Amino acid sequence: MSFHEKSPLRFSCSGCGQCCSGGPDHYVFLEEQEAEGIRRYLGLTAPWFKRRYLRKTVEGELVINNGGGGRCVFLKPDNACRIYTVRPLQCRTYPFWPETVQSRAAWRRESLRCEGIGQGGLVPLARIRAALAKHKK
Repeated sequence: MSFHEKSPLRFSCSGCGQCCSGGPDHYVFLEEQEAEGIRRYLGLTAPWFKRRYLRKTVEGELVINNGGGGRCVFLKPDNACRIYTVRPLQCRTYPFWPETVQSRAAWRRESLRCEGIGQGGLVPLARIRAALAKHKK
């Protein structure tokens, strides 16, 4: 049984933007349909959007181009997300990722980056399970 199943978790997003500013080795992974949804939301042509906002990792995975600095290009200076309504699965399910809720140590490690972990009310287990199930598809 995973840590999140036996220990209630608290989380309240503070809007700090740290989850969107991981460093040069952190990526926001996308499926093609997510990229297309973002492109349409922004009203950009496919070639321009691909050139400006997308890239492939050395493993061939599609990611949002972070410009090498690790800060998501869609994170505005006030830390608001420019594409919030069409943000990728990775963003929609944070911090309830399999690797983050697998153990107390992993949850604590992530709390060093995210000030909202451990704050606010208890997150219903059903919400956590739903987020995790989306990662199994």
